[in-house]
Amino acid sequence: MKKSSIYPLTLFTVFCLIQQSCTQRNPVPAITNYDYFPFAEIDIATLQNHYNNRTYTITQVVQTYLNRIEAIDKNGPSLNSIISVNPDALTIAAELDRELRDGKKRGPLHGIPVLLKDNIESLDPMPTTAGSRALANSITRRDSYVAQRLREAGAVIIGKTNLSEWANFRGDLSTSGWSGVGALTRNPYILSRNPCGSSSGSGVAVSANLAVLAIGTETNGSIVCPSHANGIVGIKPTLGLVGTRGIIPIAFSLDVVGPMARSVRDAAIVLGTLAIVKEPDSLGVLPPDSGLKDYTAFLKTDGLRGKRIGLFTGPMGQNYKVDSLMMQAVRTMKSMGATIIEINRVMSSNTGKHALEVMLFEYKAGLNNYFRSLGEAAPVKNIAELIAFNKEDSSCLQYFNQIYLEKALEKADLGSKEYLDALTAMRKGARDQGIDMVMSQYRLHAIIAPTGSPAWKTDLINGDSFQLGSSSAPAYAGYPNITVPMGFVEDLPVGISIFGRAWSEPVLLEIAYSYEQATKHRRAPKFLPAD
Repeated sequence: MKKSSIYPLTLFTVFCLIQQSCTQRNPVPAITNYDYFPFAEIDIATLQNHYNNRTYTITQVVQTYLNRIEAIDKNGPSLNSIISVNPDALTIAAELDRELRDGKKRGPLHGIPVLLKDNIESLDPMPTTAGSRALANSITRRDSYVAQRLREAGAVIIGKTNLSEWANFRGDLSTSGWSGVGALTRNPYILSRNPCGSSSGSGVAVSANLAVLAIGTETNGSIVCPSHANGIVGIKPTLGLVGTRGIIPIAFSLDVVGPMARSVRDAAIVLGTLAIVKEPDSLGVLPPDSGLKDYTAFLKTDGLRGKRIGLFTGPMGQNYKVDSLMMQAVRTMKSMGATIIEINRVMSSNTGKHALEVMLFEYKAGLNNYFRSLGEAAPVKNIAELIAFNKEDSSCLQYFNQIYLEKALEKADLGSKEYLDALTAMRKGARDQGIDMVMSQYRLHAIIAPTGSPAWKTDLINGDSFQLGSSSAPAYAGYPNITVPMGFVEDLPVGISIFGRAWSEPVLLEIAYSYEQATKHRRAPKFLPAD
């Protein structure tokens, strides 16, 4: 499509030009062509410089992102990554503009447009739904820990993103990126391809430049898979590094929340913003350092030098095109001074079976507690009422069942021997007999593996078609995992995962940044039609 050199201004932008004529040197155009965007691929530092230089106001930038959401997410290619837009976004932006004029800057995210996955509560007047029609009108008006930290750092929460319903832990043959509230999210690289999940909308929105960054949650793969499938960076932190208050849960022994961004640097900035209060994990294990606030200190272009890295070969041999990219990555890392050692296992057998038991037990307890926290306004009061609601609503079960909700309902309380034994076995298999053992045996700084295969065609009849993945071991262990773009198969991005021991985010960031800067595989999507 030919790009016009002249773009009509919105009435809002004209108003801003009149009001800001003394300082405004570069007016923001309206979005009339979704191939064009004045802030395409912009990072936190560049946008902050625009604010400091008064090139743009925060209000203008937020309005332009809202225009783009309307043009691309709701119309145009109809990505469908956003469930709701914050009606207070421009009011918040105007307040942040006033603070800047008064010489006040809240923090490193002052004026940065951010999106929250829609299982994360915020004080803003938007529902928190987990994609479920049962919670379609559940406006809690309370900040999650994450929303609070973002707000204190100056971020503008401009909306909530679509997700796989109930974070993809509802039933068999589910389709990532589909929810009863938000319908189907599309991959921005090829619109018929799946965005992966469950943080589907967050991955798509960041990749398509609908926000500077987004927040996702992960129990197993829900940050790293959609980051990989949408060509961005995702950080799944160590369990307990970022508070999970105000997030609709699956399992508190596995659930984490983390940043999704277009660069390692931006993701590291957000991680430092969120990781100020650190919590013990479900076994009471505390992090060794609760004072680390700036992870950008670990972003070194020579961060691969001297590193001993394990290449987990388990996911390989499934897709030769992914294998080829992986071996290219290995050659790059070796050329930058890393030693690569092949390893064929990262956890003991049956760990996944124990993890499923833990998830089912904690799902029941967690959801019941969450519904209870909503008080009398709760549309459903417990997991049993949720199951009944889904059966009565004609559209809830149209594509897949709710067997995980039904299995969770059958579980006993968290004091049962069955649960405690499963929790211990999961941790032992993923930690003592898994990542910790392998890393000690080979004296490793980190482990690498392909994050997944290229995005499959969305199929609402047969559900997802995962071909390969590497998220389970760090997920079950509660250990950190970073995915970075590794290249493309045809027009579809593929990511490389870098994971390791608990609280090893600094060394993982060294490796991730060094690799990213040497390769620069990230490229923006083109919204190609169905293949």
